[in-house]
Amino acid sequence: MAAPSVTAVEVENVTFPPTVKAPSSANTFFLGGAGVRGLQIQDKFVKFTAIGIYLQDNAVSSLAVKWNAKSIHELTESDEFFRDIVTGPFEKFIQVTMILPLTGHQYSEKVSENCVAIWKSLGIYTDEEAKAIEKFVSVFKPENFPPGTSILFTVSPNGSLAISFPKDGSIPEVGSVVIENKLLSEAVLESMIGKHGVSPAAKQSLASRLFHLFKQIPE
Repeated sequence: MAAPSVTAVEVENVTFPPTVKAPSSANTFFLGGAGVRGLQIQDKFVKFTAIGIYLQDNAVSSLAVKWNAKSIHELTESDEFFRDIVTGPFEKFIQVTMILPLTGHQYSEKVSENCVAIWKSLGIYTDEEAKAIEKFVSVFKPENFPPGTSILFTVSPNGSLAISFPKDGSIPEVGSVVIENKLLSEAVLESMIGKHGVSPAAKQSLASRLFHLFKQIPE
């Protein structure tokens, strides 16, 4: 299948290009969607990061089988749709770019909390996951992320999570660290776009862009 034809997206002065080559992968990826991650602090919405979610080219045909007849609204409201993106048999690549400065500890602690909450709600939190979280937190501990720097995740359907911390804005060929744990690799993305995902804007963007890509598939 030809690569999906998509446009770049700008989120808070961060431009996510239409396609990328991800670390630790031989595949090319298209921009599935992008959005801001923020928190309501008292009466102000504070934006912390811009998130771009890329999918392997075959994701469109894989997801279309079940979802191509749904409206944008139905896709946006469906937890199952986003679950199928998270668990689908294709690679995903996530770029998280800082709007406000964060320490590695601040970032990994929040992601870890969200991952563990997801697993506990599903009754699948085991010693293996606890070890994977420990490794995840330790990888981030020495890092600092000023505004404009990025964290890159390459998620493989076989269960590996490659993490990179490029300092110059480029995308490296291989991840700095690879953690082999299927539930962790899925939970990182699920914490962003799942049922209680931290970026409703990225969910909306994914639903809208995939809806239009489904319509491009020949009958």
